[in-house]
Amino acid sequence: MSARATTRPGGRSARVQQSVHQAVRDLEAEAGRDALTVPLIAARAGVTPSTIYRRWGDLRELLSDVAVERLRPDTPPADHGVLRADLEAWAVQFAEEMSSTAGRTYIRDALLGDPGQGNAVRCSDYAAEQLKAIGVRAAGRGEAVPDVETMLDALVAPLMYRILFRPSDLSAAYTDRLVAAALGRGSGHPSS
Repeated sequence: MSARATTRPGGRSARVQQSVHQAVRDLEAEAGRDALTVPLIAARAGVTPSTIYRRWGDLRELLSDVAVERLRPDTPPADHGVLRADLEAWAVQFAEEMSSTAGRTYIRDALLGDPGQGNAVRCSDYAAEQLKAIGVRAAGRGEAVPDVETMLDALVAPLMYRILFRPSDLSAAYTDRLVAAALGRGSGHPSS
């Protein structure tokens, strides 16, 4: 079992993770991404390089772990009073954040340093949790809500494909068409 799976909130392991993640962010901001090395990060974090190698394996896995934490949403999705508006606002924000230079770098880092695909699952879970929160709120208002998997397939999957491979059209009009399709009100293919 990896150290990440046994991290206790507030324990030594959590403190090490926090200091190492902060060191990565600080050094990347100061010296640039290409200057990052495990010994440099360890010195900044106040741990030994062997601590980083033992916990993360290598620099790529460490950067993957940092990226996943940076991709975690900071706040619950905004409440606009109706499911469609909530999803439209969420989709626009998701597209903007993930398609930014930093967002695309975090996505690549999260996937490249993750041979077991655990980080990909964590990132997917973040989106699912946000969509579930939107759906629970809407259901509480009496609205019909598609299940989370349907929303992931109809909304998040095409957005991620566009973000990674065809980022030229991530407009609000595009995301609105995806939301309409997810809600079963689409008039055909989202890119039409």
